[in-house]
Amino acid sequence: MERVDKDRGDFLLVLLVVVLTGTGLALLFSVSSSFSSRSYDDPLFLVRRQLLFAAAGAVAAFVLSLTPLAFLRARMPVLLLVALALMLLPFIPGLGVQRLGARRWFGLFGLTFQPAEAAKAVLVLYLASYFGRRDDPVMADLVPPLVVTLVFAALVYAQNDYSTAIFVAAIGLAICFAAGARAWTLAALSAVALPLGFLLLFAREHRVARLLTYLGISADPTGSAWQIVNSNAALVAGGFWGTGLGRGAARLGALPEAHSDFIYSVIGEETGLVGALAVLALFAAFAWRGFSLAAKAEDRFASLAAYGITLTIVLQALLNMAVAVGLAPTTGVTLPFFSAGGSSLLVTLALCGILINVSRAARPDARAGRRAGGPVHV
Repeated sequence: MERVDKDRGDFLLVLLVVVLTGTGLALLFSVSSSFSSRSYDDPLFLVRRQLLFAAAGAVAAFVLSLTPLAFLRARMPVLLLVALALMLLPFIPGLGVQRLGARRWFGLFGLTFQPAEAAKAVLVLYLASYFGRRDDPVMADLVPPLVVTLVFAALVYAQNDYSTAIFVAAIGLAICFAAGARAWTLAALSAVALPLGFLLLFAREHRVARLLTYLGISADPTGSAWQIVNSNAALVAGGFWGTGLGRGAARLGALPEAHSDFIYSVIGEETGLVGALAVLALFAAFAWRGFSLAAKAEDRFASLAAYGITLTIVLQALLNMAVAVGLAPTTGVTLPFFSAGGSSLLVTLALCGILINVSRAARPDARAGRRAGGPVHV
């Protein structure tokens, strides 16, 4: 193993991760206390569980921030096999957990895990490792990464998670493009895959209902439009300064997934436009630091890994916020750092550890100097 650099990394990036995690835990307590009281007779249940995963994620981030990147690259086949095995666990009777018609989780020791979160992380690292050895990929070079991306997306879709499956495919194509794949090649592949995507979309009635609601063709306020109507009402009720922490009405039952998919709506209600914009600003600052590291990293793997990690976290956050304000159809995609979900927080913090690792490896004096392997420019 190569000697671990003693540089502590990008201080601002570390600070952003700490602030995002801490703010997310504080706001989750405000949003989830009512749901936890109703469902578990304990107002701290969801926050306590989130703290457990936050602690595990902090340990993972610390370890990965010190682990040589070459060590991770050498274990990439093992990581792929582990991710694939985890994706199969929800289909095993006795281990798989089904909620609302979806089998996306498996249970161990009284806790549930969503393996799709780990699959997204491993996919980003695999693609960064694969393209790290190819400066100008041609069509033949795209076959292995596209096959791996398709397999992960197919397994996610089989768990009845259409939105995440599309998200996984989009992240895969974005990293291929950042690695140097020709735009017309990816456009042609997308054009071929688009009919399949629409076919899978119309395979379930609730997906069609969400799309029609978004397009304004159908807007039953007691049916498919229930969540988006109450989400918009919560944001309007928040006004400029908000109703105050713990005083939002939407968290009391108007939004069934207030602590998860629609937590941004309750944040807007309780902290107002000021708080909603502050959360957006935190993710904008995170994007700035992450993409800057991707552009300045010394080697191609580190550059692509930083790009893929930053894009995954920021794009998921933007998608969640877009749904909350009505700019995108309801997807079920959570808000990183904020939504209740231990698997998401654990994996997000682990990825941030790798991002900090990249910042440690790219010293200020080296960033302006040589660049081995041609980093991606974003």
